[in-house]
Amino acid sequence: MPLTAAGRVQAAALGRRLAEVLAGAPPAVVLTSPRSRAVDTSALAGLGAATVTDDLAEWDYGTYEGRTTAEIVAERPGWSLFADGAPGGETADQVGARVDRVLAGLRQVDGTVVCVAHAHLLRVFAARWVGAPARWGQALVLAPASISQLGWEHGQPVICTWNAV
Repeated sequence: MPLTAAGRVQAAALGRRLAEVLAGAPPAVVLTSPRSRAVDTSALAGLGAATVTDDLAEWDYGTYEGRTTAEIVAERPGWSLFADGAPGGETADQVGARVDRVLAGLRQVDGTVVCVAHAHLLRVFAARWVGAPARWGQALVLAPASISQLGWEHGQPVICTWNAV
């Protein structure tokens, strides 16, 4: 699905907030999901040339694609994407394996990295960054066009800022 008009406004606003966070220093690397919403968000945010990586693609929801959580839970009480995955799609651990490949490369970058992707995947991304299991991402809420910063403290990966809007 393409960005809505509201999404385009959010992406432009994200660009202004990112400019403040980056304080004029361009990121060393910009990565984006191949989905048009992420690619367009990156462009509208003024991030310049981004490298598209399939490993940042949105969680594969399988047969649940296009359905709301409420619809799924009505049929399958107690269902959780992070705990149960999606039939015909991915489990949290499978998304975590994709994220781990991205993180392995990013840990070698000297400088700021910006990733533009999707909420469920980025929740797993943060969990894996700090060494937690992929399903731990269920504890992190993430709004569209929000800014989160991952970093280091005393040599340990940490979540510095989360879901700033």
